[in-house]
Amino acid sequence: MPNDHTPSEQRLQQAEGVREKAEDGRQGAERDRGFTESHRISAESARNEAERFRQLAEEARQVRDQHREALEAVRQDREHLRQAAEEARSAGEEARAAAETARHAAMEAVHATAETLQATLDQMKVVEEMRRTLRNIRDLNKLGSSS
Repeated sequence: MPNDHTPSEQRLQQAEGVREKAEDGRQGAERDRGFTESHRISAESARNEAERFRQLAEEARQVRDQHREALEAVRQDREHLRQAAEEARSAGEEARAAAETARHAAMEAVHATAETLQATLDQMKVVEEMRRTLRNIRDLNKLGSSS
């Protein structure tokens, strides 16, 4: 009967080995499930983080677009100011030229007035000279009639 006992022990040992392997497999499956759950949580966290970065990138793009539009508005304002300054410079140049022309005209008018006054003075001198001459003639005539 020693032979009968040996196969039972072997079967028990085999059964124990199978049970241990099954337990090891169960524990391995539990660890794997834990790893899988951990990976799932990590993947979900990574997806959430990626979505947050996508939203931040979208917000940054919107801010960049707003800045670009603001810069374009500033550029247009500067261009309008440059055009207005150019128009003002041109108007100032035209006003300066008109003032120069008016100054020349005023100087010519002053010269013409001076020439007219000089001519009037010369005529008055001639008239005064003629009066003197007439007075002298009259005085001579009075003296000649009295003699």
